[in-house]
Amino acid sequence: MSVHSLMFGWEYPPIHLGGLGVACQGLVNGLLRHNVKVTLVLPHPNPSSQEGLDILTPTEDELKRIIVRSQLHPYDSVQKYEERIQLISKSGKTEKIYGDDLGQEIENFTAMSVELTKDVQPDLVHCHDWMTYEAGARSAAYHNKPLVAHIHATELDRTHFQPDEWIYKKEQRGFNKADQIVAVSNYTKSILVKHYGISSDKIQVVHNGNAKVQMQRESIIKSVHGQKPAPMVLFLGRMTVQKGPVQFLNMAAEIHKSRPDVQFVLAGDGNMLGELIHRAHDLNLQENIIFAGKVSNSEAQKLFAKADCFVMPSVSEPFGLVALEALAQGTPVVLSKQSGASEVVHNAFKVDFWDTSKMADCVLTILREDALVRQIRSEAPNILQKLTWENQAREIRSLYNKVINF
Repeated sequence: MSVHSLMFGWEYPPIHLGGLGVACQGLVNGLLRHNVKVTLVLPHPNPSSQEGLDILTPTEDELKRIIVRSQLHPYDSVQKYEERIQLISKSGKTEKIYGDDLGQEIENFTAMSVELTKDVQPDLVHCHDWMTYEAGARSAAYHNKPLVAHIHATELDRTHFQPDEWIYKKEQRGFNKADQIVAVSNYTKSILVKHYGISSDKIQVVHNGNAKVQMQRESIIKSVHGQKPAPMVLFLGRMTVQKGPVQFLNMAAEIHKSRPDVQFVLAGDGNMLGELIHRAHDLNLQENIIFAGKVSNSEAQKLFAKADCFVMPSVSEPFGLVALEALAQGTPVVLSKQSGASEVVHNAFKVDFWDTSKMADCVLTILREDALVRQIRSEAPNILQKLTWENQAREIRSLYNKVINF
């Protein structure tokens, strides 16, 4: 029997800023294959620019998008939102349509979302992360349907456990209003139970999946014309405290002592970029560090394929899809134990994010042990086969059946 999910999301490729967009696309496409019709509500500052995006829709009859005019951003803090609105106001390029503060903008988004979805006839409402919780709760109440909250990250993850109290309370209220919670890892579930007081019985863990990508390692290797390039260690993510770029640089300094030939690439942008460039210089790594900036998905796949090792040193990472992307390109990974991906990538090296000396030892082992690298690559397909979005969507569909009493 078909199920209709009214889903409040944040990003949906080709427009996305991080893992949430990739996860949303993977989950929606997986649900469509399990006889779930999805109405997906997304914020965007210029809805008219989104016309034509539905050419990506796998089955037009099963996926409908509703674009709501909004300046909300999935990685916003109160300060970031206010700074962005000030820039918009100074530019004079837009009329007064956005809220002066984040709370007002969330209320605007919620009101418009509920109004635009009144004619939808869902079996349940499914919302992703904190800015959509109120919209999800009001829509669920309007339609008298159950609410599922999907947790990809918490305020504690984003702020190294020093949360904005207003956002924390918003999250907690959303968790309490939900009939069922999906956490992307046991790590995230433990945070919800310990720090938000949510009953573990209310939370189901469904790890993220991986999208099928074309293996590029062989073509990358052949492109160097027989010359062995310098070993390359990769960081790919936002340059924020949460993602651990400082730990990556400290690890790089340790490696540089014994392997001055190793090159380190940091791909991504964020508010710490300037600070990181200065720190690399202070560590005398300027000749061995490349700050690649924000990269496209295709560029990211090439970097994964070219890297000898990928390191995800996150301080607090609910999952970490980039770990699966690296593994899919045959690249050995070193993961923070404070991550969801470490629960499912069984052939990864795992280390506490603060232990940069051990992190460096893991990377040096990978660079030294060719037989170990071959073993890691041979194990990767079996790991990834279990983590397809179709498999993960099957678990979500079962949860849907439970909450609507099928």
